[in-house]
Amino acid sequence: MLEGNFNYQDFVKICKMVHSITKIDIRLHNQDGDTLFQRINHYIPAILHQPDKKAAKINEIHRSLQPNHYYHYINTFGLEYLAIGIWRGPSFYGSILAGPLISHLSVIDLIKDIISKNNLPIGERKQLEQFYQSVPTLSETESNNIGEMLVNLCGHDFIYSEAISSGTPLPPLKPDLQNTTIEGSKHLIEYRYEHQNKLMDAITKGDKAEVHHLIHSMTDFVAFSDRVPGSPIRSSKNISFVFNTMCRVAAEKSGVHPVYLDNISERFAILIERATTLSQLKKLFAVMANEYCDLVDTFATGHYSPMVKNAVDYILLHLGGPLTLQLIADKIHVNPSHLSRKFKSDTGITVTEFINRKRVEEAKLYLQRSNSSITDVAFMVGFNDLNYFTKVFKKITSVTPSHYVKRKSINLKNNS
Repeated sequence: MLEGNFNYQDFVKICKMVHSITKIDIRLHNQDGDTLFQRINHYIPAILHQPDKKAAKINEIHRSLQPNHYYHYINTFGLEYLAIGIWRGPSFYGSILAGPLISHLSVIDLIKDIISKNNLPIGERKQLEQFYQSVPTLSETESNNIGEMLVNLCGHDFIYSEAISSGTPLPPLKPDLQNTTIEGSKHLIEYRYEHQNKLMDAITKGDKAEVHHLIHSMTDFVAFSDRVPGSPIRSSKNISFVFNTMCRVAAEKSGVHPVYLDNISERFAILIERATTLSQLKKLFAVMANEYCDLVDTFATGHYSPMVKNAVDYILLHLGGPLTLQLIADKIHVNPSHLSRKFKSDTGITVTEFINRKRVEEAKLYLQRSNSSITDVAFMVGFNDLNYFTKVFKKITSVTPSHYVKRKSINLKNNS
């Protein structure tokens, strides 16, 4: 690929190689910001679309940097990119851009921040969760290593290599590895199963305090390291996959809708496989348990009758849009009067009161986490009238939204 007097073919090869190894989207741009080559797996949702001026902006920054520098770019939606300039001597010829990627373990918190900071409708949360869970998640060390790798690959002419195979020798038989025994004593095995059942029960109840206590008493986590001889990381990953499934089953028992469970379960499966140390896996244990508890706290419907459960699921999945008793009844194919009576019987409150409470819970999160105006937050969570939002908010929390924001601000200052 020749452009002007410069041959970009070596950099196309570098892009293909990096994408093949990291599975991160990658683009090659010339000095004017035009795309010469790309390998893309992750298409940005329309709601996150911005005018595509990244390449020109990044090229401008690279012109002011030394050739051995790479640029870590984060946009307003929390999507991160790694970029390296293409230099030959004093001449700048363009850049290679790798991303998007994210560095957050908790997508739930990240999505809440993104929605509140960018005034996005909460009805888009499902789409955003699906997108962000598909984006590669890298630790700071991993991002730095990829940046340094790009610097070293692009700093000189590409060297083409040739592989020489040694063949496949047969490993010697090791009788000691063929003989497996039950790990630990009967007492230890019984203790582990008892501990597991307590943990699942705590997640089903959404009891974060008990989950925290049980997680931090799991001192025998590393004791599983010999389940796969010679590979403690693989052993611990296998246990982590099992734990992810346990958490999903426990949350499902509480009535959490499969839509939410599918998102979080798939995301943690990806994070487990990408973990490289035992400490990362231990941290994931705590994050998994807490996020499944959060799902139970917010979306559990198992204690309701089937009809009310369907109504609650619909409300929670469409909280940012229009919601009326008639609309909900039509969507779940029941009589509105019957739904109204059964809903009050199961929950102790009316459909409208339930909707308002859930919207106020969402509003409290966004008022805590962003600089969005009270009006913006009201519209984000489904209120079309600021005065009505203020009236409902005060009825449920005993304070106005402005007082709530002020109180949270004072608490933050006192704790800082």
